[in-house]
Amino acid sequence: MDFKIDPRILTSHATQPSTDKKARSLESLKKSSQEFETMFVMEMFKAMRKAVPDGGLFEKSSATEMFTEMLDTETAKAATSGKGLGIAEAMYNQMAGLIEKKK
Repeated sequence: MDFKIDPRILTSHATQPSTDKKARSLESLKKSSQEFETMFVMEMFKAMRKAVPDGGLFEKSSATEMFTEMLDTETAKAATSGKGLGIAEAMYNQMAGLIEKKK
């Protein structure tokens, strides 16, 4: 097999401006901040459920535990979508400056 590499391909990646890398880093930071906020809210819901005493109409089983865990996960995702609580925005604003300062 004879593979030929086009030299334009090799130089195109090397000459790309660092703004693409910064934009990807900022986008990744934004996504990570939102995921952190979602995990934080999920843990908050989990702690709130532990504070409520057991008992009530239904017995606690592994199925109900799984359902409440899934419900808390989806509720946390819904609560943090969009603007959310502001934790993700604060983290993003604080750390975006560090990415902007990089060369």
